[in-house]
Amino acid sequence: MAEIRPKSGVEDKGLTAWCVEASRSLSLPELARRVSVSWNSRMQTTAGRAWWPHRSIELNPKLKECEPEELWRTLKHELAHLVAYERSGRRRIDPHGREWQEACADLGIPNEQPFHNLPFKRRRMKRNHSYICPNCFATIHRVKPISRTVACYDCCRKFSGGHYHDRFRLIEKKA
Repeated sequence: MAEIRPKSGVEDKGLTAWCVEASRSLSLPELARRVSVSWNSRMQTTAGRAWWPHRSIELNPKLKECEPEELWRTLKHELAHLVAYERSGRRRIDPHGREWQEACADLGIPNEQPFHNLPFKRRRMKRNHSYICPNCFATIHRVKPISRTVACYDCCRKFSGGHYHDRFRLIEKKA
């Protein structure tokens, strides 16, 4: 399987150095060795993005126009993703789940929210594809069609121990 590589931007050596020190203080030597922070001028609506397993962080240059606290909060938010993945090893985790929340608390931003409310322009996309769970009748709207077999996450968790079961397979709703 081909690896998705982050787009290169202008590395910020000062922010990278801060992340290195923060990683060392959390006893994560491999993260400290490989972490890097860069500015990506192509980012429009996203404040930041963490790339695993590359251990790199990309930040939106518009953060430079915001209050310094917003830059640091975003940097810590993204570093928390890398910390959570580093600690979990190969185990699969939710991007904003318990492991990420613990990492946020360790980095000094307890109760961090998954999404920012910065004044970046929002991109609205029409969600033309709808799917329904045959068990709970929950509807999921998507921009792109689902290309693989997918089941209702909530029903799989509740009724089959978090494992896929065909009886919860999402069915495309016709318009």
